[in-house]
Amino acid sequence: MADHNELGKKGEKLAIDFLVKNEYHILEKNYRYLKAEVDIIAQKENVLAVVEVKTRSTDYFGDPQDFVNPKKIKLLLSAIDYYVIEKDLDVEVRFDIIAIIHKNDTTKITHLEDAFLHFL
Repeated sequence: MADHNELGKKGEKLAIDFLVKNEYHILEKNYRYLKAEVDIIAQKENVLAVVEVKTRSTDYFGDPQDFVNPKKIKLLLSAIDYYVIEKDLDVEVRFDIIAIIHKNDTTKITHLEDAFLHFL
């Protein structure tokens, strides 16, 4: 597996550990719908957090969250619309980004709640 894929998998594991530590219940990992893949679907109280994980080894080219584009957001929206209807959920839906910079033994995790508001 390519290094960037390994880093992505490690980032998703770090994000899940972070969410669990902060009292989120993990409902789905790598949920797929049509062309969309949702990294993590988690719930805390009555909030369904749709989490996009972005992991980088450096911020030289920008912060990890800067790499979530409008096309990805559109795919996530359609996937979660389907998921909420399929599961018959009555929850508030929030789109978050967990941005991770992980290099060697140093990790910086930033949890951006309602991260897509400026895109919508």
